[in-house]
Amino acid sequence: MNILVGYATAHGSTRGVADRLAAGLGHAGLRTDVHPLGVVDDAAVYDAFVLGSAVHNQSWLDPAKVFVRDNLELLGPRPVWLFSVGMPGALRGPWKRLGPMEGPVIVRSLPTDLSPRGHRLFSGVIRASQLPLGGRIRFRLVGGRYGDYRDWDAIDGWAAEIASELLRT
Repeated sequence: MNILVGYATAHGSTRGVADRLAAGLGHAGLRTDVHPLGVVDDAAVYDAFVLGSAVHNQSWLDPAKVFVRDNLELLGPRPVWLFSVGMPGALRGPWKRLGPMEGPVIVRSLPTDLSPRGHRLFSGVIRASQLPLGGRIRFRLVGGRYGDYRDWDAIDGWAAEIASELLRT
């Protein structure tokens, strides 16, 4: 079975998550390719897909949305899992409760014909240099903290779940 772990990233955090997912699938004996979604030449060569994107304004980045839209017929009958990388882990206080609510909003922004077997919202890396001045001010006002919030154990666990499901088929 050949699996595409495809991603769209703005600053590299999502690529790190994609690489880790692919490594987990590989440890289970599955063959994976990791590619930015904007450069996948022939999606038809893949039997399953784990697709993800950084999240900006509660939406995937354009290369990820375009890939899904352009390959919807191909993705429909094949196993597909989705992941998003945002900043819920960087939020504090009452704002922290709002972070996980972003997941369903993201999935609703994708084509309704897409039927993923699962979606996970992971926290990524957030640095002051990634935000314009206004964004840095708003981020600090809501109690945000800069740092690397990727939960490698959660990512590894999800890769193991996907691998288990794929190996059963």
